[in-house]
Amino acid sequence: MSWQLTALELWLRFVEKRYLAREHDFTRARQRFERVASRLHPPKDARLTSRPLGDLPAVRVDGPPPGTAPGAALLWLHGGAYCVGSPRTHAAMVAQLARRIGIGAILPAYRLAPEHPFPAAVEDVLAAYRALLAEGADPAKLVLGGDSAGGGLVFALLGSLRAEGLPMPACVLAFSPWVDLTLSQPSLTTLAGREALLPADRVTEIRDLYLAGADPRDPRASPLFADLRGAPPTLIQASRAEILRDDARALAEALARQGVEAKLELWPATPHGWQLYQDQLPEADRALDRAAAFARPRVAQPSR
Repeated sequence: MSWQLTALELWLRFVEKRYLAREHDFTRARQRFERVASRLHPPKDARLTSRPLGDLPAVRVDGPPPGTAPGAALLWLHGGAYCVGSPRTHAAMVAQLARRIGIGAILPAYRLAPEHPFPAAVEDVLAAYRALLAEGADPAKLVLGGDSAGGGLVFALLGSLRAEGLPMPACVLAFSPWVDLTLSQPSLTTLAGREALLPADRVTEIRDLYLAGADPRDPRASPLFADLRGAPPTLIQASRAEILRDDARALAEALARQGVEAKLELWPATPHGWQLYQDQLPEADRALDRAAAFARPRVAQPSR
């Protein structure tokens, strides 16, 4: 464990986790997330621009570097428990990941709860995928990724693509995906004390704000129960010390049962969302390196 990880763990546990445990004003929470994320930096030569993706606001990271096949891109769905977060809070990490893969990136802004409960976010990410294809993205060279709630949206989107007969991306990257809103995974309680960031006693409240009475077993809400046959190769990263550990485990097992190539990496002692701290944390840089190494050869393959 690096000294930077030790320092981050203390800050998250004694500052951010306590804040999240008591904050009920989502406007304030979103603004705070933006301020914290502004301390994280993309590559010095990366260019971030705001340009819509279809009807959705979006942040775009450069274009594909010279030599990259036309149509290659990383589509990233940001995390934030469906209630906070934005393309701006995740743009630095995604820019670093895209640069490692050698492609450009797009982060769409899907609608957030409680103002826009389920299935608004699911509808938005499907619309974003359609819009990206309409712009000329090659699905055979498209990397689909997401973290936490955004990771859940990734697999909800894959289920929608299968149901509608739309082309699948080349591969998937999922960081600590929240995929079981029935809240039946043991680590939600067994790791509540070890979890450095997420206050476990608020998970049910946040889930209910997002679902607004919808069935948590709906596969669009809990893609752990979705039909994901035909999904592309998938890398899942999660921490052994976070409450979403067993969501990641259960998802990897469900994908394998459905014949999907799924690789699960469980990292020791890292906090939820550690990849966000890529310019400050060696463990985050290594995680992004491994994610890029998984995606890069799949994007380089000839189009299907």
